[in-house]
Amino acid sequence: MVKQKRKDSIMWYEEAVFYQIYPLGLCGAPFENDGQPESRILRILNWIDHLKKLGIDAVYFSPLFESDTHGYNTRDYRMVDTRLGTNSDFKKVCDALHEAGIKIVLDGVFNHVGRGFFAFKDVQEKKWESPYCSWFAQISFDGNSNYNDGFWYEGWEGNYDLVKLNLRNPDVVNYLLDSVKYWIDEWDIDGLRLDVAYMVDRDFLRTLRSKTSEWKADFPLIGEMIGGDYNAIMNDEMCHSVTNYECRKGIYSALNSDNLFEIVHSLMRQFGPEQWCLYRGRHLLSFVDNHDVDRVASIMSDIKKLPIAYGFVFSMPGIPMVYYGSEWGIEGNKRDGDPALRPEIEKPQWNELCDTIAGMAKAHKNSKALCYGNFRSVVLENTHCIYEMKSDDDRVLVAMNITGEPYTAHFDAQAGRGFDLITGEMIDFGGGLDIPPYTVYFIGNMD
Repeated sequence: MVKQKRKDSIMWYEEAVFYQIYPLGLCGAPFENDGQPESRILRILNWIDHLKKLGIDAVYFSPLFESDTHGYNTRDYRMVDTRLGTNSDFKKVCDALHEAGIKIVLDGVFNHVGRGFFAFKDVQEKKWESPYCSWFAQISFDGNSNYNDGFWYEGWEGNYDLVKLNLRNPDVVNYLLDSVKYWIDEWDIDGLRLDVAYMVDRDFLRTLRSKTSEWKADFPLIGEMIGGDYNAIMNDEMCHSVTNYECRKGIYSALNSDNLFEIVHSLMRQFGPEQWCLYRGRHLLSFVDNHDVDRVASIMSDIKKLPIAYGFVFSMPGIPMVYYGSEWGIEGNKRDGDPALRPEIEKPQWNELCDTIAGMAKAHKNSKALCYGNFRSVVLENTHCIYEMKSDDDRVLVAMNITGEPYTAHFDAQAGRGFDLITGEMIDFGGGLDIPPYTVYFIGNMD
């Protein structure tokens, strides 16, 4: 069994609930960088009470630095995007979040830059005489780009508006490290999410981990991983955590197909019996949607199962994350383009789903079993499941019924009653656990 960590060894993110904001979208910035300054980022100040009520511990900001369009084509790593405001504006936001007890994680986009990046513009102007030629991957003056630059260069996955950096160049590495140090010194940021970390140079990841640990001991690096073995970059030398896309897909697919075997078997594969699981003891970033994929409310075949989707996010081993607006069920489809996933929202809303998520957030943070426990499947059927999260001195049973009919589960509960940590309701299950339709329980404090 993985031992429960002592208090002095706990990293803050291991017990945190994250909230993702795509600032260019939420704040209503125009898609093209028009160069017109406007302090839109200050809108976030009006969301702080909502975040506190929801139980949020950290805000992950998708790109907010000066860029050509969507934020991932960076022009300047040390300047907040003009469309959002100034560095001083963002400092006001950071100070207010920190005062509210909410930490700040920024998007580290280090694999590529935009065509408006200062070093690339110098190459466009001076060609082979530019001192920045070696800052980019595979620049060749024997070819041409689809922009007719008079030279060829590598774009990220064939996207030539995203110019791939040469992370083997010490000058590039030092520039990026100095930028991160600036973010820490200027805004006291608390961690980074690393864009397309699966293809970022591994030595750069090691250097970034070493340096940020020196600058701030409890500074997590959370890498974007789509598939494959997450341990390739999630280890003691590179990223602390990665994005758990496998379980994100498993959650909505299992609920839509009435096949809980899909998601529970993924959880067993990732966190189950010690002799064959992949990530036991690690804290992966758990989510049902983000700025790159369909909103979960748009792809659920039965919207009544939406709270159960979040039940998995908040009870499976990992770091729960909610994407702005999804806590009250807004929709958005990838087929309609990325802007449909990243809408402007003037102010937050609150409904019953928010109440449920807030209850789950509180339960997660207050339970050592949910934060650090080992996963064990107890009951598994197509439309019903019960699994146990257990640490040295805490135990939680997670029970789900994804049908419209009540269900009674008979199993060795090793207890007769307990509290639903989401609602505080006392549940007696000495004669079997009765689970109402479309219900998820987090049962703890068991006799």
